Amino acid sequence: MRGTVRPRIQAAGPAGRRWLRLAATLRPISPATAAVRYPLFPLACGRGGQVPALTMAKEVDRFMELVVVRHGETSWNASRIVQGQMDPELNEIGKQQAVVVAHRLAREARPAAIYSSDLKRAAETAEIIAKACDVSNLVLTEALRERHMGYLQGLTWDDAMNKSPGVFKGFANFEVKNGLDFDDRNRELPGGGESLNQLSERCISYLNKVAQNHIGERVIVVGHGAAILELCRHTDPPNSSIRRKIPNTSLNIFRISGVTGRWILERCGDVGHLSENGFLENAFGGDGASA
Repeated sequence: MRGTVRPRIQAAGPAGRRWLRLAATLRPISPATAAVRYPLFPLACGRGGQVPALTMAKEVDRFMELVVVRHGETSWNASRIVQGQMDPELNEIGKQQAVVVAHRLAREARPAAIYSSDLKRAAETAEIIAKACDVSNLVLTEALRERHMGYLQGLTWDDAMNKSPGVFKGFANFEVKNGLDFDDRNRELPGGGESLNQLSERCISYLNKVAQNHIGERVIVVGHGAAILELCRHTDPPNSSIRRKIPNTSLNIFRISGVTGRWILERCGDVGHLSENGFLENAFGGDGASA
């Protein structure tokens, strides 16, 4: 059968054995499908125009799997207060949400490392996940913080909208809508706040460096709603405007090439673990609000 890994193939070292194990689970695919799934590297086609499974495994091995988790709920989330880089802790519901998502992740492949924003709501969520997954490599960093929202931080959502309606052009509760052009994305928020482009550059440049250090591995990142929306937007085609929702402790799965920096979004806003445990109605952000 085309694409079958035969016993005579010898794997050189741990990396080669990992390719063989992965290849054994893969079926041949057409070149057209391969071009969409694995666009970064030339794939040699086998007989009949199929991509050999071993080749597919090698291409997959050049990517880092990135699992991005939004932090659990805070009292500010529940009261619809703009948090930005202010530092409230998780409330009791948020802690329970973090335990639930941690148990889900603990049943999946063990991550090589966990990276997190150093803000308390993210760091607490990351610590709960690290304990459940038995991961000692936990890195807290300012690079993964939420967008700085300037003088809007600490205001209720309604007050922020009334105070500066122009700041939220193109947005509905931080959910991207049509009509947001380059000038809008480049506008810094008054009071020391960041533009969307600054937020995007800060997070993506940091995670590209992480990908270079974790090729072929799984990494968990704990972050914030507006920042995660920017990661998703980074994978979109030019001039697109895809609406997404990022609830508390939702899972968002990416693959990042450690060689070229290409991002692929595989899953967004997954809260299956919350619906199974009755927390979905409390996952603030299901309505699109994130900061």
